[in-house]
Amino acid sequence: MSPSETDSIIPLEVLYGTHQGWLHGWLRRSVGCSQQAADLVQDTFLRLLVRDQPVDNRAPRALLARIARGLVIDHWRRDALERAYLEALALLPEASHPSPEVRYEALQSLERIAQLLEGLKPAVREAFLLYQLGGLNHAQVARQLGISSRTVERHVSNALLHCYRLCFEAAP
Repeated sequence: MSPSETDSIIPLEVLYGTHQGWLHGWLRRSVGCSQQAADLVQDTFLRLLVRDQPVDNRAPRALLARIARGLVIDHWRRDALERAYLEALALLPEASHPSPEVRYEALQSLERIAQLLEGLKPAVREAFLLYQLGGLNHAQVARQLGISSRTVERHVSNALLHCYRLCFEAAP
């Protein structure tokens, strides 16, 4: 690196010391909880540490906000999934409630599924969910969505291929 390039790089400890307070305030306003905001600040800087790339001093807050915004979205998605799971669980008789370990594993699985489906176009995701979870066949999904049965088949196969590719890429 040339001297001018190294001058524009901010060491992570300097970035943390300079912008941690601002980021905490920004996140606190977003999530409404100081403790959750503090956790998200730490996660944001952890992401920077793990990515092991220098941080340019031209727009450090923009970078921090972009990373933190993604973490907030993940936080909200996890929170919504957990609420929906707990609401469904409340409808079951107490004797059939799963153990805390099984609940944790179920929530982790639901979160992974949500992440897999997040990359799909809304129409593809909806057709896939109606077919896979709604118990509808292609014709029923087509009627409900107002599209052809062939389009439903394409949507379902595209969704399956998308999920397969993401799982295959993630495998060690």
